[in-house]
Amino acid sequence: MSVTADNMTQHSGQTAAEAGRRRTFAVISHPDAGKSTLTEALALHAAAISSAGAVHGKGDRRGVTSDWMEMEQARGISITSAALRIDYGDCVLNLLDTPGHADFSEDTYRVLSAVDCAIMLLDSAKGLEPQTLKLFDVCRARRMPVITFVNKWDRPGREPLELLDEIEQRIGLRPTPMNWPVGIAGDFRGLIDRASGVYTKMHRTPGGATRAVEEELTAEQAAEVEEETWVQASEEIELLEEIGAGYDEESFLAGESSPVLFGAALPNFGVSALLDTLVSLAPPPGDLLDAKGEPRPVGALFSGQVFKMQANMDKAHRDRMAFVRVASGRFERGMVLTHAETGRPFATKYTQAVFGSERSTIDTAYPGDVIALINAQALSVGDTLYEGQKVVFPPIPSFAPEHFVVARALDSGRYKQFQRGIAQLDSEGVVQVLTSDVRGEQAPVLAAVGPLQFDVVKHRMEEEFRAPVELSHLDYCLARRTDAESAPTLHGLSGAEVMKRRSDGELLMLVHNKWRLRVIERDHPDLTMEPLLAGGVEEPA
Repeated sequence: MSVTADNMTQHSGQTAAEAGRRRTFAVISHPDAGKSTLTEALALHAAAISSAGAVHGKGDRRGVTSDWMEMEQARGISITSAALRIDYGDCVLNLLDTPGHADFSEDTYRVLSAVDCAIMLLDSAKGLEPQTLKLFDVCRARRMPVITFVNKWDRPGREPLELLDEIEQRIGLRPTPMNWPVGIAGDFRGLIDRASGVYTKMHRTPGGATRAVEEELTAEQAAEVEEETWVQASEEIELLEEIGAGYDEESFLAGESSPVLFGAALPNFGVSALLDTLVSLAPPPGDLLDAKGEPRPVGALFSGQVFKMQANMDKAHRDRMAFVRVASGRFERGMVLTHAETGRPFATKYTQAVFGSERSTIDTAYPGDVIALINAQALSVGDTLYEGQKVVFPPIPSFAPEHFVVARALDSGRYKQFQRGIAQLDSEGVVQVLTSDVRGEQAPVLAAVGPLQFDVVKHRMEEEFRAPVELSHLDYCLARRTDAESAPTLHGLSGAEVMKRRSDGELLMLVHNKWRLRVIERDHPDLTMEPLLAGGVEEPA
């Protein structure tokens, strides 16, 4: 074997070992389930930050680390996704924080294409909610392992067995509790680890800004301290044993069962158990399939895919940042990669790790890591970067929009800035930009999954591009993919209009409502009207 081959083998082995240390995951939830609070609690327990801040930054507590955009801080919601890299023990955790607001699901879907596992966060009082169900469908379509964390157990809520039953009955995911709460929701005493039987009693710290104090007790000590609540919890655990609700690795990795943990993110109860479970059970990065359906080994030369674009995170520099999930190989800052879509070289001199609004230069990265490439004007969502032999990963799909507006510049003298801003937001995937012969380039149609994205458009167009816009609502709520042969007929029908998506040139038919669509489909069965996909999940008819 040659020296070069020896070096390649050593390189591949080191890369595979580093990949084995990675856990890349996202947190999915309904709005107000406590996702941003959990994000900070995870970082706090991993010693990545010294104190956690509530969503609204009450008192002397700072705002949520992962919520960096002004709109997010003002409204107390997550709008954009953020990548948080956390060292925990011997592992590197890559937490891709996703928008929790229902209107920002498309960005969430994109993030789910870049992770290997998801934490499904449930409110103990509300259980499974519409947004959670929608996001879980994407995870299930991709057979993604899901860990469930029942949050807010320090507040009044439902019975734990009732919540487990809802998970199994509504989404067909078999729950396998890893720990069990002592004390009903609202009277949270501590947690019993089912595997070891150890009871950890929780003690709140002032304001929940630092790690909760955890006190381990024997069963005898716990019975004496907790009295009736210990007896009830013990009886419920016996019931779990009788029905066989034990952890099964094969079904978990296949996306058929879900380890369940209980806790409360705000006072930091049960967060360390969640971290330990994530490290021990979540899968490390594996070989990804390329566009030809062939696996790309993690030990191969570098390759990665852009899953998110974000401009102007740093107001002082007005930059454009591409978030890339490393798929294979070792990344080294300064290496020159090839942009698969254009065949052109792409220099990586300026590469950073991003922790919310904070940045640090990153020199090396391995499969599962997320790197942020600065001044990435040539890149778009879904693009592939590689070293050596060409590889292309499947495109990240655009999703079925449900809301549409016409955008016009309020100041005609700033039309160039208007054009540049609309193109920027389109390339980032904030909205889909559609054009039509009827309205022309001066009045593009913006399409979004949720209407709050249009508030983001207005805010960014005014603040970043100094080109205020007027948005006029269009009375459409459905989109279907069509083709050049069908477009002329469909465009002339009442209640429908055909437009072209600027990013890929695809033709879309917009329709007023599902009833009008059914009439068109009945009268023109020979024309092309295909549903768009949402993260691998077909849009409901």
